Amino acid sequence: MTDLSTTDLGVHSDRGESASARPYAMPSLGSDMDEGAVVEWLVGVGDTVERGQVVARVETEKSDIDIEIWYGGVVEEIVVPVNRVVPVGTTLMTVRPTTGDRAASVDEMMSGDVEVPAEATIAPRPPAVSPACTERGTTVRASPLARRLADERGVSLADVRGTGPGGAVRARDLDHADDLDADGVGLRQAGNETVSSASAGEPSRSDRMRRAIAQRMEQSNREIPHYHLEQQVPVDALLVRLSEHNADLDVGSRVLPAAAFVRAVAIAAARHREFNGTWVDGTFRPGARVNVSVAVSLRTGGLVTPTIQDADQLSLDDVMAQMKEFTIAARAGGLRSQFTLPGSTITVTNLGDRGADVVHGLISPPEVAIVGFGRIARRPWVVEGEVVACEVVTVTLGADHRATDGAAGSRFLSTVADVLENPERL
Repeated sequence: MTDLSTTDLGVHSDRGESASARPYAMPSLGSDMDEGAVVEWLVGVGDTVERGQVVARVETEKSDIDIEIWYGGVVEEIVVPVNRVVPVGTTLMTVRPTTGDRAASVDEMMSGDVEVPAEATIAPRPPAVSPACTERGTTVRASPLARRLADERGVSLADVRGTGPGGAVRARDLDHADDLDADGVGLRQAGNETVSSASAGEPSRSDRMRRAIAQRMEQSNREIPHYHLEQQVPVDALLVRLSEHNADLDVGSRVLPAAAFVRAVAIAAARHREFNGTWVDGTFRPGARVNVSVAVSLRTGGLVTPTIQDADQLSLDDVMAQMKEFTIAARAGGLRSQFTLPGSTITVTNLGDRGADVVHGLISPPEVAIVGFGRIARRPWVVEGEVVACEVVTVTLGADHRATDGAAGSRFLSTVADVLENPERL
């Protein structure tokens, strides 16, 4: 499992009751993150913060991520201003703890002794919002950063749909205000002139993401001796069970086959531990937990891989709820840091909704396995000597030959298939 330090998580490990200010550091929001930039502070000097509260929005190469703080106190100093790129571990702000409060240690967080708050239970502090102003005769509320960025881009706030409190425009909302030309290049209106972001000399977010993905996959293809296996699995029983489960639920609460796929992989990874872990310094390190990363494609191109912690311990409904939350957030341009902490142990990629029958993925280092799912399609299948039409999905395994071999991989795939064919085990 990937080694973690207190600075990686932006927490302080001191268990004492010291009243001295504690540094809150730029957290590591993924094993491939070396640096980041705060693009929006949601707190200011003198503000009181609570454990689990979102305090800032950080830009990485792949996504904007809302970062939480894991102890309460009063913000004493904002050390790093917005838009300054700093390495992981750099102190972003200092917080003076309130009496009796203490920071959560890394051991507690990763062991589950400290509950990582879900967005539904901990409400982040709304961003500071400038007093209402009038544009084109319309009252517009916006955060200071959103107002500054709108001025720089020549965007009228009156034309931007705000997602902040009371409909206030936040910085992230401006990302959806840009038009797109035929090539998908962002165009900004500045007076009567159209300015292409591609001509500004700086790579776009999409370009930076593609570059990061290319570097990581090049490393994977170069350094990891992959072997690939696949197995077709009938899923009629699974679809019937999901249909029964969803019958009385509203559309937003229904469980999709994608969640069942993740859950089946988590169960198999818990049973076959040699596929659940990392290859570091020439040796396999088994993961203490089953943390499944899920590849999420973005509408602008590229992908992110949020992680479901302890996926083998969650219910199917809980897995679906987390997948829905981080998919919506990722495609809107942001994620909560709870989904991006280092420590993923296996990855699932599902291209079924894109129409692909089979997907063979590249392993995301330092993991040792990736499981792929194609589309569910009606195919001829032999059942008790009779050829019948069945709903079938092709499941693939890409594995690191340094950690396992084909025989072990076959057993892993058989477990995934067994769980999907007997959905009561989900």
